[in-house]
Amino acid sequence: MRTQRQVVDYSLQKRAVLRELLAGRVGTYDVCDASPYLKNAARFHGEPTDRRCPICRSENLTLVHYIYGDELKQSAGQARTLTELPVLAMTLREFQVFVVEVCLGCDWNHLVEQYLLGRDGLAGDSDGAGEQDVAAAEGAGRRRREAQR
Repeated sequence: MRTQRQVVDYSLQKRAVLRELLAGRVGTYDVCDASPYLKNAARFHGEPTDRRCPICRSENLTLVHYIYGDELKQSAGQARTLTELPVLAMTLREFQVFVVEVCLGCDWNHLVEQYLLGRDGLAGDSDGAGEQDVAAAEGAGRRRREAQR
């Protein structure tokens, strides 16, 4: 997506959790604790992947995208499909996306990444500045043609 910025990747944290699990310092019940709400969001709004679950290795992981932001009001905290995000990015100034991977088989879940989306990420388009630039360019073109006459 064009406006994606301030990306935070949690793959190092995921590796640390898996290392703790393999070393026996953490139990599977501690890391496989997806809530029923998260599992439903994965079923109905998730994006299936071709990556296997690192715990059970029998199910493919599903990515769930949660959105948060001041402009969202009651929609904040909802899961959205990946196809809805570009539409929201063009209509809202700024909102945050949290991507969680979920295994529907063993309830593994982990925050994969977070990033910002929205119109504020577009160069030169802040509060109608893009429309003002177009009007200014048209006016400059008109003045140039008049000066050439």
